[in-house]
Amino acid sequence: MSSLTSNLYKFGEFSLDPQSRVLRRGGTTVPLTPKGFDLLLLLIQNTGRIVTKDELMKAVWRDSFVEESNLTQTIFMVRKALDETVDRRFILTVQGQGYRFLVPVTESEASSTVEAVAAVPKAEPQVVPRAVVGTTDVGTTSGGGGFSRWRLALLGIAALFIGALGIYWVTLRWRATTPSASERPMLAILPFTNLTGDAAQEYFSDGLTEEMISQLGNLDPQHLGVIARTSVMHYKNGQTPLSQIGHELGVQYVLEGSVRRDAGRVRITAQLIQMSDQSHLWAREYDRELRDLLALQSEIAQGIADEIHLTLSDRHPSEVKRATAAASYEAYDLYLKGRYFWNKRTGDGFRQAANYFQEAISKDPNYARAYAGLADTYGLMSTWYQVPQNEFMPKARAAALRALAIDESLAEAHASLGLIAENYDYDWAGAEKEFRRTIELDPQYATGHQWYAEYLAWQGRFEEAFAESNRARQLDPMSPIIATDHAVILYYSRQYDQAIEQCRGVLEMDPGFEHARAIIMGSYVQEKKFAEAAEEIDRELSADSPWNWATKTYVYGKWGRREETERALARFEKVTQGSRANWTPAALYIYMGTGRKDQAMALLERAYVEHSNAVVGLKVDPMYDPLRGDPRFQELLRKLGLGP
Repeated sequence: MSSLTSNLYKFGEFSLDPQSRVLRRGGTTVPLTPKGFDLLLLLIQNTGRIVTKDELMKAVWRDSFVEESNLTQTIFMVRKALDETVDRRFILTVQGQGYRFLVPVTESEASSTVEAVAAVPKAEPQVVPRAVVGTTDVGTTSGGGGFSRWRLALLGIAALFIGALGIYWVTLRWRATTPSASERPMLAILPFTNLTGDAAQEYFSDGLTEEMISQLGNLDPQHLGVIARTSVMHYKNGQTPLSQIGHELGVQYVLEGSVRRDAGRVRITAQLIQMSDQSHLWAREYDRELRDLLALQSEIAQGIADEIHLTLSDRHPSEVKRATAAASYEAYDLYLKGRYFWNKRTGDGFRQAANYFQEAISKDPNYARAYAGLADTYGLMSTWYQVPQNEFMPKARAAALRALAIDESLAEAHASLGLIAENYDYDWAGAEKEFRRTIELDPQYATGHQWYAEYLAWQGRFEEAFAESNRARQLDPMSPIIATDHAVILYYSRQYDQAIEQCRGVLEMDPGFEHARAIIMGSYVQEKKFAEAAEEIDRELSADSPWNWATKTYVYGKWGRREETERALARFEKVTQGSRANWTPAALYIYMGTGRKDQAMALLERAYVEHSNAVVGLKVDPMYDPLRGDPRFQELLRKLGLGP
């Protein structure tokens, strides 16, 4: 009886056996997930050729709809299995195209009993020309005029199946719920190119981009989707081909252009491009006085809406709904500056944003959006521990209520009230009401879905939380904070490997995003992989930051490394002397890491009295599992409204 045979692939010190689905390094089996094995096999079988992302997605995930980040995460895990280093590469990333296996491969016939026969050299690698792989630069398309040279650029429009098929943002266990039954196009607005030659005017071009996203997002949310600001800003100041942008964001249309502003006038150009064939559907140039800018935004948005209607034969173009406008251009200009600095998500950025929103309000006391911006700023300054909770949360509430008194339909203000209700009042019913109202008013508001997902996770309602988180990621696929918050929900639901994998994808997109590395660290601790956790802290966290030393104390304490624990704790105490920041969460890390349960309970009870948001995750955070049998902990959960 002849034995079953298959090809055995050898490269370097590795061998890959498709018959037994095993990767070996020498005589040792290397762990690899099923998807990782399929992906590596496909790359090896096409050694020397660029295998496009689309080919890989269709071959490896042929039975399901998944996000592209699954591919990047799987590539990362394969590279880790192969022990890649900077000087020792197996897989090359070809920007905007796909991946290529670099190492020479030999094939031999393997059987179920005999692993290797005479090696046969693989055919000469076939390198596919760039034109065959296909990334068409916008500058090569007809009708582009000067716009294609301004690829720093403006608005994008996108459409891909968001109907009955939905887009499943898959983890290994939790999946998004299916969207509504009707398909709708998606619109992604790329950053306006600032042609003023003055870097100080970046706030203006960025603000104009955000305004267009807001107006078009509210055009007809049930039938037109708009990619959120964070994702499109990923392409600012770059030369990414339109075809790559369309693929990464899952879009069918892109609107790009520029803005030039001088003493009293503004010139805006825009063109709408269909991604399927790079054809230009619509182009306009506007030259107006600055005082007409607010009306001009609506005019551009309506023009785009009318053009989109031409692609949807069964829909009539909707009328663009004007956002609450400022009474003067000066107030609006200050509001744009405020949003510019708010989006930086830094201590200095928040402070500058607050100043600009306050100036806008002084120019126009009835400008609802300026009050909403101020509420967002004060709320995040508090929840990000920039200031004591009691200092700015009341101010955030006052600003949000004032915004809603002027315009009850302002979704951002409702979201701010939800944030305050859960993080400061511990009013869970009130928070859910506000988040639901936010999404009802603006289904396109990715932050609303993100914050609601966080709320649901704290309640332990994980299936609902994943559905909302997936919706936020669909609307804002390039947002590191939204992707990382998804990993936090995985962490809370004790899916540590998936949380680590998710954060690896975030770090591949943004290597400096420390919050993602902190989740990896926490997941390793829960898996008792303390050496790996310590390595994550040393790899990227700011060397002398308080959080660095607090997390080191936590890891070394759980690890039982007494000397390192004491050294990290002493350094934490030194670098936080005289700081106004709220270090309660860092102190909780320290107490839980060093096993000081009584001190941890005392600090948690004080945090509750002070309305700190450090206690809102107590029901689900694995870090507090050692306290769950303590009656004081159960009583605190009850007082928080998180108990049985």
